[in-house]
Amino acid sequence: MEMSGTFPRSSSSLRISSEDSDPFLLSRINAGKDDALTTEIDLEASSSSKVAPRKHKYRMSSIKLFGVELSPDNVAVAMVYFVQGVLGLARLAVNFYFKDDLHLDPAEAAVIAGLSSLPWLVKPLYGFISDSVPLFGYRRRSYLVLSGLFGALSWSLMATFVDNKYSAAFCILLGSFSVAFSDVVVDSMVVERARGESQSTSGSLQSLCWGSSAFGGIVSSYFSGSLLDAYGVRFVFGVTSLLPLITSVVAILVKEQPMLSAATGPNFLFAGTEFLESSKQSIIQLWGSVRQRSVFLPTLFIFLWQATPQSDSAMFYFTTNSLGFTPEFLGRVKLVTSVASLLGVGIYNGFLKNVPLRKIFLATTLLGSTLGMTQVFLVTGLNRKFGISDEWFAIGDSLILTVLSQGKFKSAIVATFEAAIIC
Repeated sequence: MEMSGTFPRSSSSLRISSEDSDPFLLSRINAGKDDALTTEIDLEASSSSKVAPRKHKYRMSSIKLFGVELSPDNVAVAMVYFVQGVLGLARLAVNFYFKDDLHLDPAEAAVIAGLSSLPWLVKPLYGFISDSVPLFGYRRRSYLVLSGLFGALSWSLMATFVDNKYSAAFCILLGSFSVAFSDVVVDSMVVERARGESQSTSGSLQSLCWGSSAFGGIVSSYFSGSLLDAYGVRFVFGVTSLLPLITSVVAILVKEQPMLSAATGPNFLFAGTEFLESSKQSIIQLWGSVRQRSVFLPTLFIFLWQATPQSDSAMFYFTTNSLGFTPEFLGRVKLVTSVASLLGVGIYNGFLKNVPLRKIFLATTLLGSTLGMTQVFLVTGLNRKFGISDEWFAIGDSLILTVLSQGKFKSAIVATFEAAIIC
């Protein structure tokens, strides 16, 4: 049971070719392009003996997480996902800001939440832009830097000038756009990295992404309620404005060769024809891919799943107004769901990567549909008749549903992810 719904979770969006495109880069690091530490050690070894083997050579890529080598590119991808998770620091503050400061009703809050999901609906467009129009000579780095700056701007405005629902909606929309665009860029990198790999390897890459996001969620949820109680919403927004800058900084880790294009330098404004032609070809290829059964059916499944009405805004108002849940307690609930999310990633990565996806879909859908009705217990107070307090029921319900949701969602993403790689 998720009790805050102001922002669409990046996790609920399809992360593949634009992830926002599911742009995850991935180039295998060529010999001779090792980090500075490796180069320095190699030079020392060669100076002492020209024929001595390099026994002490250190590479970041020798470290693995979720079975994935931590090359600079993969570290950049993981950090972008970490930022997506840690941005949850402001989710609780936004909900209370809408309710207590702007005095919005649940319907108005839900409308703004719906608007914030719009940037995620046009993710293929971001992929077309980043692939067709290199910015300052780069298709990945520059857009990651720009995404981070947009995110920092949106939360800075929330911390200072925003004082009505319209400006708040604009800032949240801008922040959502920044996350969606960076998501597409890193997802593209991941798709490139996973070409020709097995379902298990694809699942490991996705586990790295979602594990990083879940860890960011744990960090943010631990502080979200206490900071809100102690310092107020504006302070939380100000702290949050610093987090997107991490995306801008880690862009330097992306291994990418500068591109010579009409879209660079002073000729940037004359790149329209090139962009339109490239976008036309991309749309044709996209339509051809969607028509394939292996792509259409997973996409339809995710569409129907995500089209299910949500009661997040209504539940937030109910739990705070009727049940008296405090910001600190809701932060604890968020902490539990973040830990459960990481647990779900671990379960999938450790036990379900090689299980047929149909079996996972069937089991998690049946269990999730049944347990998803437990909110009725909390609303009617039926849980108290069984001797379970509202607080403990909310925590347990959130934990179980999050683990199931992670298992199902990861499977759906891997299915579509593999279809995208094939295409």
